Amino acid sequence: MYTSAPTDATPSEKRKAWTVPMLADAKREGRKLVMLTAYDASFARTMDAAGTDLVLVGDSLGMVVQGHASTLPVTAADMAYHTACVARGLSKALLIADLPFGSDATPERALDASIALLRAGAAMVKIEGAGEHKLEAIRFLVEREIPVCAHLGLTPQSVLRLGGYKLQGRDDATAAKLRSDARAVAAAGAALLVLECVPTGLAEAITADLAIPTIGIGAGPHCDGQVLVLHDLLGVNSGHRRPKFVKDFLAEGGSVAGAFAAYGQAVRDGSFPDAAHSYD
Repeated sequence: MYTSAPTDATPSEKRKAWTVPMLADAKREGRKLVMLTAYDASFARTMDAAGTDLVLVGDSLGMVVQGHASTLPVTAADMAYHTACVARGLSKALLIADLPFGSDATPERALDASIALLRAGAAMVKIEGAGEHKLEAIRFLVEREIPVCAHLGLTPQSVLRLGGYKLQGRDDATAAKLRSDARAVAAAGAALLVLECVPTGLAEAITADLAIPTIGIGAGPHCDGQVLVLHDLLGVNSGHRRPKFVKDFLAEGGSVAGAFAAYGQAVRDGSFPDAAHSYD
């Protein structure tokens, strides 16, 4: 059983607060980034104390908090509310918030939603996809001093078009498109890229292509960091199918705080994700 804190994590009061420029520094220095989702102040505070680097207020709250079948019903007001809650629990971790479905349909709408999230306490917003209007929105936000995290591979807001939650980039054509899209979002100004449900080799190639860090979720061990949904990490039944890449760290850590620390150590030492939690 896990019993001690990660060796390279320091007590919260001794750590520097994360900033956006530090993400690129971490990639250059080969330091793995540890990210988790949170939706309230109490879990956020515990994550922060455990040394979590990045906290994402994901629109996954629609499924794991609100009980919906997808993330599509989540509103910009929902995101601002939960972002404000999480922000109150953080002192060191960098807070990222999702732009929910439809809020980035135009650059102007994306700006309005992003301003609300930054006012609620976020330091960065996340945009799914790499269509031309998405790239335009990324450029528009970055030009207006709003840091952006991109999200490629399985993009849950595209579930209707994709026909379900499926592995992306299996064949040569779709893999090439994902690599091209990754370069495009980085060129548009994204400072971070989440890769969800893509084969390990493809995620490794994309990570090597880019100067910005990649964060994997079901994307193998070669990304610059990892993210899991809070409820998945704790083994909580959210009423949805359990993906292959999920691991219950509560059983290993012995407590919620221990689970967060065990996850952070496993990401940093490269033991998670292993082959059993990755896609070929």
